[in-house]
Amino acid sequence: MPPIFGHAVQRFALLLAASLSTGAALAQVTPDMGKLTATGGVSQLEGAGGGGLTPWALIGGYGSRDSWGANAYYTRVTTQDYSLDTYGVAVGLFDRVELSLATQDFRGSLAPLNDLRIKQDIFGVKVKLIGDAVYDQDSALPQVALGVMAKRNKGIGGLGALGVTKVTQLGAKDDNGVDYYVAATKILLDHSLLLNGTLRATKANQMGLLGFGGDKGDSYEARLEVSAAYMISRKLVAGVEYRMKPRNLGADNEKAYYDAFVAWFPSKHVSVTAAYAVLGDITVFNPVRQRGMYLSVQAGF
Repeated sequence: MPPIFGHAVQRFALLLAASLSTGAALAQVTPDMGKLTATGGVSQLEGAGGGGLTPWALIGGYGSRDSWGANAYYTRVTTQDYSLDTYGVAVGLFDRVELSLATQDFRGSLAPLNDLRIKQDIFGVKVKLIGDAVYDQDSALPQVALGVMAKRNKGIGGLGALGVTKVTQLGAKDDNGVDYYVAATKILLDHSLLLNGTLRATKANQMGLLGFGGDKGDSYEARLEVSAAYMISRKLVAGVEYRMKPRNLGADNEKAYYDAFVAWFPSKHVSVTAAYAVLGDITVFNPVRQRGMYLSVQAGF
C-alpha cells in the first residue's frame, strides 16, 4: 500500500472495530429506512455503494446512524465481444460501515476468445471517516470514506486448448490482490447535484479479472475516479463517471472506463440503473474499444 493511504489506515481500523463491536446488538435493531431516497447510491461493479463504475463515500442501504440496511443486486454489461455479470450483497451498519460481497463472471463471445470465462470474488469494507454528504449542507466539507477491496481471481476457463488456465500465464504477477481507496462525496441539495472523487491504489488488471501486476509493472499506482450526478427528481438521477486504470500487462493495453447513466428509484426498496459504458480495449488478442449497455437492478432496505 502506498504512503498516501497510510495516515488513514489507523483511523479506519479503529472506526471499523468500534462499529463492529456493536454487532451483538444488531439483531435488536429494526432497519428504519431513515436516509433520503437515492443517498445510498447504487451497487457498483465491485459491490460497493456508489455509481456503476466507482465507489462513493456514501454507505449502502437506507439505515440511519441508529440502524442498519442491506441490499442485493445483479448487474449485466454487454459489449461487442464480451459480457460481464456481477451480483452480490452489501450491508450498511449505522451509516458508518459498509460490508460487501460480490462475484464477477466475465465471458467472451468472439473467436478466438469465444469460450473465455473468468470469475472473481470480491470482499469489500468501507468506513466513513468524516463529514456527512447530506446533512452538512452548511459546510464545504464532503463526506470522506476509506475502503478496501480484497479480490480473489478463480482462474481462466475456455482456453485449456492453449494451455492457459491462470491469469499468471498471461503475464500477471498474482491472481489475488487488494485495492485501497479514499472517496469524497458531496451532495448539494440546493443544486440537485452530487459530486464524487475517488483515489484508488491498485495493481488490478481490468478490476482484477486479468490478475494483479504484470510484466510492465508490479507496484501500487494511484488512479483517479470521478462522478457527477444530477437529481432530476427525488426518484430519477442522471450522471457520468470516469475511471482511470493502470497498465501493467503487455497483453492488455488497458484504457480508462467511462459511462453515462440514469438511475430510477421507484421506492427505497428497489432501484434500476441503465448506462452506456465504454470499457476500452480488453487484451491485444481483440484490440477493439469495447462499448455497450449496462443494466443493474438492486433491491433492499
